[in-house]
Amino acid sequence: MHYFTVISGKKLAIGAAVVAGICVIVHAIWGAAGAVLVSATKRDLPIYSVERQEKVCSLTFDAAWGNEDTEQLIEILGEHDIRATFFVVGEWVEKYPESVKQLSDAGHEVMNHSSTHPHMTQLSPDAMIQEVKSCNEKIEKITGKCPTLFRPPYGDYNDSVVSTMRSIDMYTIQWDVDSLDWKDPAPSEIVSRVVKNARNGSIILFHNAAKNTPAALPDVIDGLVEKGFSFVPVSELIYTDGYTMDHTGRQIPNTTDLGSGT
Repeated sequence: MHYFTVISGKKLAIGAAVVAGICVIVHAIWGAAGAVLVSATKRDLPIYSVERQEKVCSLTFDAAWGNEDTEQLIEILGEHDIRATFFVVGEWVEKYPESVKQLSDAGHEVMNHSSTHPHMTQLSPDAMIQEVKSCNEKIEKITGKCPTLFRPPYGDYNDSVVSTMRSIDMYTIQWDVDSLDWKDPAPSEIVSRVVKNARNGSIILFHNAAKNTPAALPDVIDGLVEKGFSFVPVSELIYTDGYTMDHTGRQIPNTTDLGSGT
């Protein structure tokens, strides 16, 4: 009897140790999951899209390298009476000041895409600010308007990039519809991709020097118009206060008014 009691005691001790071990593991996993959840909750996101009741979206173009198609894009947008947002690099501004002026004179927004097109996540906050302020100064010198929107090169950002931009009153802008025009797909592929994926409050990404963007743009516009969309620059799409951000970077207004961004 004592023999089995001893054995049972050992089993009980082993069992208790196993249970304790499982508890430690579960606690560790739950703690890690909780940390991830807290981290995700606190993550600083740029604006990818905007919750809007009406069918409205923004066409955006990044200008960093070439300038072959800028004038043609201005003509196409003008023919459709659309104002777009162009995110330009400071070096591009210096190289093509006449195009910057043409964009502004045509009613398009000329916003900030950094001064030298670096990976912003690799910079210190001070270096980020220098990149952006330098570009702002170059743009304002030509257009007379200081940019309020910033699109990070390569779409590369982290919490520090977004919070640093906020500290100098700049809104960080991404996109939720990518034309992938930089891969030089056929115009029909660009049209299909954009028209299919656009939704209320979408921010659509193009590039000013992509090979097939000028050929695709008229059909993109026609396709979106057929679906009931209208177009505004990004600064008129987004909310500047009274909003929260969901986990996808979509702005959600704090009220039930989903009208024009303010």
